[in-house]
Amino acid sequence: MAALDTNVLVRLIVEDDPVQVASAKKLLAKCILENETLFVPITVSLELEWVLRSSFGFSKPLVIEALSRILTAVELSFESESALEIALVNYEQGTADYSDYLHLALAEKVNAQPLWTFDKAASKAIGAKLLA
Repeated sequence: MAALDTNVLVRLIVEDDPVQVASAKKLLAKCILENETLFVPITVSLELEWVLRSSFGFSKPLVIEALSRILTAVELSFESESALEIALVNYEQGTADYSDYLHLALAEKVNAQPLWTFDKAASKAIGAKLLA
């Protein structure tokens, strides 16, 4: 199994470089044809959310839509997929950052709570506590 970098997913979502988009789509089509998956590290998810928001000006709803779409792609295999799904749901409903909800979901997965933080918004999320 091969892995994908953030920039490949960005090209597929934003479609801002026709040559790179074509290459990325060709790779995905090859994986589908060969019944293979591409691994997406958890760090790619974090970077992807940040790039879409900060570099391309995606609103929170657009980020959620983009992340939800790639999570359903059968040719992609995500590290800690259940934590990503939980983080995405909580991000949609909450006020903290996506990264905070992902930290919380990963911590909960290994029964490591609370997540101590100095971030007041994050501290309001279930499983987090403000360190004063």
